[in-house]
Amino acid sequence: MSATASPLPTASPVPTAAAAPSLTSVFVRLKLSLLKNGLRQSGGRTAAYIVTIVFGALFAAGTVLGFALLRGHEDADTVAVLLVGVLALSWTFMPLFIPSGDETLDPSRLVMLPLLPRPLVRALLVASLVGVGPVLTTALAVGAVLAVAHGAVATVLAVLAVPLTAVTCVALSRAVAAANIRLLTSRKGRDLALLSGLIIAVGMQFVNFAAQRLGQSGGLGALEPATAVVGWLPPAAAIGAVDSASRGDYPVAAARLLLTVAALAALLSWWQRSLVRLMVEPDGSTIGAAPDAGAQEKAAGSGLLARILPGGQTGAVMERSLRYVWRDPKTKASWVTSLAIGLIVPLFNAFQGGGSIYFACFASGMLGMLMYNQFGQDGSAFWMVAQTISTKADAYAELRARAQALLVITLPFTVLVTGATAGVLGAWQQVPEALGLALGLLGAMVGTGALTSARFPYSIPQDSGYKNVAPGQGGLAWISILGGMVSAGVLCSPLIAATIYLHVSDQQSLLWLLLPAGLLYGALLTFGGLKLAAPIAAKRLPEILVAVSKG
Repeated sequence: MSATASPLPTASPVPTAAAAPSLTSVFVRLKLSLLKNGLRQSGGRTAAYIVTIVFGALFAAGTVLGFALLRGHEDADTVAVLLVGVLALSWTFMPLFIPSGDETLDPSRLVMLPLLPRPLVRALLVASLVGVGPVLTTALAVGAVLAVAHGAVATVLAVLAVPLTAVTCVALSRAVAAANIRLLTSRKGRDLALLSGLIIAVGMQFVNFAAQRLGQSGGLGALEPATAVVGWLPPAAAIGAVDSASRGDYPVAAARLLLTVAALAALLSWWQRSLVRLMVEPDGSTIGAAPDAGAQEKAAGSGLLARILPGGQTGAVMERSLRYVWRDPKTKASWVTSLAIGLIVPLFNAFQGGGSIYFACFASGMLGMLMYNQFGQDGSAFWMVAQTISTKADAYAELRARAQALLVITLPFTVLVTGATAGVLGAWQQVPEALGLALGLLGAMVGTGALTSARFPYSIPQDSGYKNVAPGQGGLAWISILGGMVSAGVLCSPLIAATIYLHVSDQQSLLWLLLPAGLLYGALLTFGGLKLAAPIAAKRLPEILVAVSKG
């Protein structure tokens, strides 16, 4: 019997490797996934994003409609070019003010991945186009070319100018962010982000001032010189190219369009070099030499600030409060914002010719609000302060020293703002009454601020540059701020009534009495507020500690 040979096993086919997806598609899917997963974290975040999309869509529709109505107007090119220029300026500085606004595109997170610079730039650029901002930018560009495009050649250029404008704005933003990413992720960068509200407030005052001057000068024709300059600056140059083509000036149109293309190429090259430098060069920005013994001794308390302040507990608390102003990012942002807006609002109204010296009280109100929520600025470190408070006398000493630290800056600043406003208006004879009211309001704000700090403390989150109240404590913040401001206004009513009475009764010679009256009245309100707040703070110390440590 012969054995039957078993068949030899056949080799199974070797599976072919699946084609690797492109880096660009991976980054786009990553961006969409992160957006989707971020919205799943909370219903409030989802609602906020939906509201943003709705308002963004309404804004985009309104913008396109407005430009469509502007079509054919003699100043349409001025509006279109300048608005695109302002838009590009916003994209330039946006990463400096909101460094964490798009964490998915932080190139420092990619330093350990084996990625080539050129494909990485392309992938990041396409992923950056996913979002509300680029869509709104595209809508504004569509509206701009719709207002200025006339003729076949201009229409062709408009089709090229719209995506070119949007991509250039995004590339500009990403290039600036990549070049400054180490600054923006450092403490100084976070300080800069916290001052974004100040920049916006100051910018609004400049826009208001410029708008009034523009109205006085006779319309948009006064902006023609600015349009001529901005029309050659990319990406506004792309809109200027469409306008030039509509006028039949084809060489200028081609030059402006090519200038925008060259600028985009230069931005992408700068962006790529910044990524290479970020990924291959060590970061030594946070490495410093160890301080010597002399520097450590100086930092321990032998500086100028420690020498000029009083000794004992009062001096220690004042020094701590003043160091918060310089070192703590959120305290610094609050102070700088209050000082700047308190100076700008009175002076701008005075320069515009319609202001009053009584606008100097605006500075007192802004600075007085800094007394509110005194314990909240300590955060979880307040437990160390709480160790020094066991009686209402200790609480009074703590609050009094904090108020003195505040007044060291706010008193001379109030005098400065009042004097500067009087100088611009030429109303030096009104300085005593205005300064008296301002000092009275400042004293009322400090007194009510001490009370609300003890009665309605709330935590200030330190892990976010854009949240000033911990979740669940918004009601406490509103009660503290609004209630204190209303109370301060009511407390100042006697001074206001006295001022009105002296003016109505034509007793101008007695108006100077409002200065010492306001100073004395403000001091009494401060003293009374501190005295009332001290026993409350001493009694509610555990509750205050819990409230300010929630963030």
